[in-house]
Amino acid sequence: MILRPFDPWKSPLCTCPAKFSLNPYTGCPHGCLYCYASSYIPRFSQCRPKSGLLRRLDREAKRLPPASLVALSNSSDPYPPLEKELGLTRGCLQIMKGRGLSVQVVTKSHLVAEDAGLLAGMRSCAAITVTCLDNGTSRRLEPGAPLPGQRLAALQRLADEGVAVSARIDPIIPGINDYQIEDLVSAVCRAGAAHITSSTFKARPGSLKRISSAFPEEWEALRGFFKRGELISGSLYLPVDLRQALMERVKAATDEQGATFSSCREGTVPPARTKCDGTHLLNGMPASNSGAGP
Repeated sequence: MILRPFDPWKSPLCTCPAKFSLNPYTGCPHGCLYCYASSYIPRFSQCRPKSGLLRRLDREAKRLPPASLVALSNSSDPYPPLEKELGLTRGCLQIMKGRGLSVQVVTKSHLVAEDAGLLAGMRSCAAITVTCLDNGTSRRLEPGAPLPGQRLAALQRLADEGVAVSARIDPIIPGINDYQIEDLVSAVCRAGAAHITSSTFKARPGSLKRISSAFPEEWEALRGFFKRGELISGSLYLPVDLRQALMERVKAATDEQGATFSSCREGTVPPARTKCDGTHLLNGMPASNSGAGP
């Protein structure tokens, strides 16, 4: 099966709506230090396409009710450099458009903008992750990912084409990218984001080691914070008071911009008519041919 029900390790803090996950590629070249998927996907840095992907998707998509929600992707970015050559994600979108499915694209890549016209013509929304504005910090934190300016430009192009867009400011790591929260929220909202999803760094052994190596000066304070944290669903969380303070900063900045806000696995429930992943934005998109809702 390549279409699987979304299951965030049965986390008691997950508030995501019911949806399916689709990963056109296995592995990711972005090399993000905080990546959680690298803890359970072998050879994660080696991006490779799923075998027989489009044939299998065409078969499996026929079994889903029209307007079922599919998220691309929850583990491996759907727009790696390989996408320019293979076009697998675009092929997936075309198949799902033909089936009247609702689609959410989640990516760090500016390549998503190349499919702006396709996304605008189907029931879709897109979420672009932007963790900082500073190129130097981005290169240390996400060495293989497109720079922040490229992601903001992609967000702007999607919004200009009529695609409902949100931004993921995720994760926030104290001492590394928390200093410009307000400026970052302002930038993504100016680019067209109508919703912000945010969360704090939820560490696993591999990601802790990578962060400590790349940010040795910041690590000492961060290690002290984690000593006061707690283990939830296999991830080490920052202390609750710090998490709440950081999320309150993001929310206050988002409120100022007139966008909606929700946190991800932080122990809070999304406001009414808001979904934590931003898929409530689908309500503003044209209905599928079946007339079914999201």
